[in-house]
Amino acid sequence: MPREFQSQVSPEVAANESLLKEHVAKLFHVAVSEIQNVMVLKRSIDARQKAVKFNIKATVYFKGDEVVSQKIALPEYKNVTNSQEVIVVGAGPAGLFAALQLIELGLKPIVIERGKDVRGRRRDLKAINVDHLVNEDSNYCFGEGGAGTYSDGKLYTRSKKRGDVDRILKLLVAFGATPDILVEAHPHIGTNKLPQIIQDIREKIIECGGQVLFETRVTDFIIKNNEMQGVITQKGENIAANKVLLATGHSARDIFELLDRKKIFIEAKPFAIGVRAEHPQELIDKIQYSCDFRGEYLPPAPYSIVKQIGGRGMYSFCMCPGGVIAPCATSPGEVVTNGWSPSKRDQATANSGIVIELKLEDFKPYEKFGALAGMEFQKAIEQKAWYLAGQTQKVPAQRMIDFTQNKVSSSIPKTSYAPGTTSVEMGQVFPGFLSQILREGFTEFGKSMRGYLTNESILHAPESRTSSPVRIPRDNETLEHLQIKGLYPCGEGAGYAGGIVSAAIDGEKCALMISESLKNK
Repeated sequence: MPREFQSQVSPEVAANESLLKEHVAKLFHVAVSEIQNVMVLKRSIDARQKAVKFNIKATVYFKGDEVVSQKIALPEYKNVTNSQEVIVVGAGPAGLFAALQLIELGLKPIVIERGKDVRGRRRDLKAINVDHLVNEDSNYCFGEGGAGTYSDGKLYTRSKKRGDVDRILKLLVAFGATPDILVEAHPHIGTNKLPQIIQDIREKIIECGGQVLFETRVTDFIIKNNEMQGVITQKGENIAANKVLLATGHSARDIFELLDRKKIFIEAKPFAIGVRAEHPQELIDKIQYSCDFRGEYLPPAPYSIVKQIGGRGMYSFCMCPGGVIAPCATSPGEVVTNGWSPSKRDQATANSGIVIELKLEDFKPYEKFGALAGMEFQKAIEQKAWYLAGQTQKVPAQRMIDFTQNKVSSSIPKTSYAPGTTSVEMGQVFPGFLSQILREGFTEFGKSMRGYLTNESILHAPESRTSSPVRIPRDNETLEHLQIKGLYPCGEGAGYAGGIVSAAIDGEKCALMISESLKNK
């Protein structure tokens, strides 16, 4: 009879099927020949002691047991060619998973995406990296798959109370992701593998009768008696539907401005802002694994730090082991950073956003903008960074210790940020209170992680798109907008998610509510 167990093993044993069987045989006091299969269910690293271990949860199948197949199949999606139409604005994780859910429920999604398809985006990413040219509709944030496609594909979420995380992960596996994402404590797909998965999702939507419209930006909403009737695109097209799922992401400032201009209720939302710190991956490995050499069986080490500095949280965000820093501006005249890793996390550097919690009162200098005050605060910092960096996509940069000492770095080594760097005293990028918190915070970080505070680490500024600066309020039960019937604000851009998985979950939830609403008519 199969038995489930938990155990702690060395990295070598965790990586080797034969050695793992030997370990399990000793655990159950049986011969290795009696072990038919060991199926790992969950795996995580315990680096608290000098000897790093893996915690595993697994099922062991003995000789004669029927091994349960782990093959994951797609749901039986319906053909919805002639079904009722629902507009989905945005083809990020919220929009794509909402579209799949709508198809399961027998509704036809019309997915409207301002950017290009996942392959076409690559030319525009090259343009920003090499030529410093920003396409406002196609960049690291906009385009098929949203910000996650070309910015890492990390799947870790704390949103387990919000929905079925396993369902989202299993759907990703069914569309081609490695089954390891079902096992790892901090699952990750990788920027090199996500594009094909996203493309396959899109092809499934079309195969089932849904529509996906690229390079189609929504410029207005058609509303009658506070009820959605459809949308208008930049091409002048009217696309009709009385259910509109709005999943435009945290950087769609034109949508926030449209909502505000039409007096559709939105509100300012606190977010976090800071810098992206890059260290040699080898240094982070030494700190985290307490070793001189990581070895072949341990992955590049991540880190996570949280401190309270001056009554505010300062913490690592979107940490990318073996990754690179990317230029994520969505308009000319601004500089924005983010980080990503390939699936193997095999780059020489590690980077992480190091950000500070903001409060609504921080936006007071921009209060004339009302609900868009936080967005204008964010925009002003990004524009200041662009100006300080010579009005290019080069990023203001400073060595970490130099920053804590208010000292301009005499030299900046080449970093993973492709457009290049400009040596700047980065206190100029931020309001004074944020610069002071960052300086104090890095000093405290250095006390918690010995070796972290070093001039080998280069700070890049700003890390400003951590979450939406706006919330689009909706009813807690129906998920409809509080004011406009038939409008379903969704995902990160609406202020209801924070990453690929939580956005996908929210997309599915909104799709379910749309279906329920149509049934109750």
